[in-house]
Amino acid sequence: MKLSIAIPCYNEEKNIPDMYKALSDLMNKELSEYDYEILFVDNKSKDRSREILRDICSADLHVKAVFNRINCGPNTNAFFALRESDGDCTVLIDADFQEPVEMIPVMVRKWEEGNKVICMVKTASRENHLVYLAREVYYRIFKAMSDVEQIKQFTGFGLYDRSFVELMRNIKDSKPFIKGMVAEYAPDRLELPFEQQKRKMGRSSMNFMRYYDSAMLSFTSYTRGGLRAVTFFGVAVAVVSFIVGVVYLILKLIYWDQFSAGNAPILISVLFFGGCQLLFIGLLGEYVMNINSRVIGRPMVVVEERLGFEKDTGQSIII
Repeated sequence: MKLSIAIPCYNEEKNIPDMYKALSDLMNKELSEYDYEILFVDNKSKDRSREILRDICSADLHVKAVFNRINCGPNTNAFFALRESDGDCTVLIDADFQEPVEMIPVMVRKWEEGNKVICMVKTASRENHLVYLAREVYYRIFKAMSDVEQIKQFTGFGLYDRSFVELMRNIKDSKPFIKGMVAEYAPDRLELPFEQQKRKMGRSSMNFMRYYDSAMLSFTSYTRGGLRAVTFFGVAVAVVSFIVGVVYLILKLIYWDQFSAGNAPILISVLFFGGCQLLFIGLLGEYVMNINSRVIGRPMVVVEERLGFEKDTGQSIII
């Protein structure tokens, strides 16, 4: 039996050596009955990550590396890392130690019991409290609007049986959202709790725009509620506006000299509806951009180099 550990990474030169050592020690001590591979997928790092990975791959045949030619984004890179593994089961974990490697044996034992997909769900976090709270609010809104029941506080950290990995390989999507796919295609998954740790070293590459991109990718891929809410809101505003207009007309006709509407209500109404229109056009634009990125036919990943693989070590395009 072979266990794959897939690690998407970007600018992790300070964490890669420690992650490699931690995983190697864990496999040799706690899961020694398994053959294994440790697969790093580098998303066009700008630091010394690739140089370090070359040295590790040349020294240990259990380690493989894939170097992307361009940065394809964290969601796509995680999905691609999962697809590149070839073990009987695959553990997907980040390189920054926020997801504890000590949970890997726990997941493997649960897999041995027959669970095909095991999702690690955050019940607590040592990250910024404001970020954690914002994510909690987002998950609640997203869950309410999505047709697919999403997994709250799930980062992708988990174990996936080969059958599920094969299913992911057959999905043709240039903008994959792995957390949504797990929720959609693994309804009988097992969810286990864990506490997210602080990042061990270095700075996270995630910023507001990356969080926003991830949120919009999930929202526009798995919800219709946003557009429906806009439609219902527009109908409600139109009905209320018509009623208010009729009331104003009647009051003006009855109290022609005493009733003065003034310009303030008109100005406030124009500004309010103008803001609503810009908001709704922006939301519609997010859906259109999501559709466009899929229809345009760009490759999901362009691979620059593979290390440690027996075959297919040259450049390739992953559709």
